[in-house]
Amino acid sequence: MSVKHMLLGTAAGLGMVTAATAEEITIATVNNGDMIIMQELSSKWEEDTGNTIAWVTLEENVLRSRVTTDIASGGGQFDIMTIGSYEAPIWGANDWLVPVGDIEGYDYDDLIPAVKAGLSHDGTLYALPFYAESSFTMYRTDLFEEAGLEMPEQPTYEQIMDFAEKLTDRENDVNGICLRGKAGWGENMAFIGTLINTHGGRWFDENWVPQADQPAWENALNYYLELMNNYGPPGASSNGYNENQALFQQGKCAMWIDATSAAGRVFDPSQSEYADKVGFAAAPVAETEKGNAWFWAWSLAIPASSQKQDAAKDFLAWATSEEYVNMVGEAKGWVAVPPGTRQSTYANPNYTEAAPFAETVLESILAADPSDATADPVPYTGIQYVAIPEFAGLGSQVGQNFSEALAGTKSAEEALSQSQDLLVEEMEAAGYN
Repeated sequence: MSVKHMLLGTAAGLGMVTAATAEEITIATVNNGDMIIMQELSSKWEEDTGNTIAWVTLEENVLRSRVTTDIASGGGQFDIMTIGSYEAPIWGANDWLVPVGDIEGYDYDDLIPAVKAGLSHDGTLYALPFYAESSFTMYRTDLFEEAGLEMPEQPTYEQIMDFAEKLTDRENDVNGICLRGKAGWGENMAFIGTLINTHGGRWFDENWVPQADQPAWENALNYYLELMNNYGPPGASSNGYNENQALFQQGKCAMWIDATSAAGRVFDPSQSEYADKVGFAAAPVAETEKGNAWFWAWSLAIPASSQKQDAAKDFLAWATSEEYVNMVGEAKGWVAVPPGTRQSTYANPNYTEAAPFAETVLESILAADPSDATADPVPYTGIQYVAIPEFAGLGSQVGQNFSEALAGTKSAEEALSQSQDLLVEEMEAAGYN
């Protein structure tokens, strides 16, 4: 089977490795803010264990490509991989990952059950969550006030379009909205997938027949292109999560619909001069509330090809523990702790007092239901992705078509038609219909 189709202080009592058996482990991770903090603080783990870490830090799309190729081929380049709730159960079912539900002294009961379940297959846990997220709407309260606008707790996409029009101020370099445009199943399609859902769409019907030629897809894509072309930033087809975060922190976006995990950055005064001018609301809805907000958990997993599994498990236990969360709070400020994984985080007054968004984020994560994310029945689970091996390739190719439509090098009709043809061909080749 081709790789394409295979895709398609330290916590006490966590089994520390002693200096006498010290090893160097190689960790592949994404260049998001929470992971950068993890790298900074990992010297503590190195000091306590005598182990060392070789970091491979990559942009999101590149990370996914590298770790997927390595895991599918058994390449053994990495001892720990940063993966998500899409990969963990699929790769675990293929015996590509080491089960991690048996680490002595680890507080599994503190993990938020839905997050833990999303990283498991048949009851076996294959990754430990570093941070989890849903999606929501962030906006500049000062700009809304100046314009006499009020963001509802549950906005509609019709309202978002109206707000974006009224808040776009090209002379002062303020865009009405910033959204992901960079191609990738976990980049632009993470957002557009929820947009399709809430417009009443789905990737496949009950018989795995692709649905990209249906009105819901057309309505969602045309809405996205109108919104971004009229009120989004220039060059948006190159912007992913990190690029939009930077634009929002620089005051160049009146609204940003993206991951709830971004709250720790945009509300942090050490990172944004607009930290005290940020409000938040639920992810917008259109025709239906189902699937309007995604679910994701960036997590740490050990490939079965690793020759240093004991040391790797020890690092996983350290980096995903309650003690690590407390270390981040004390070293970087409580607003910066990795969110969404542990119940103890949301019972900690240090965090809840520092993070006004904490309750909303937790409610968003708990409300996201990968088993019921579309208006019409589907044969798959997943909100912004379809939990089948082929989706990584399919989603990225559809994302490329939509990114080209945003860049103006392809029409919306061409993007949809080519996406439908691709989905039909690939699903037939994979034996789904």
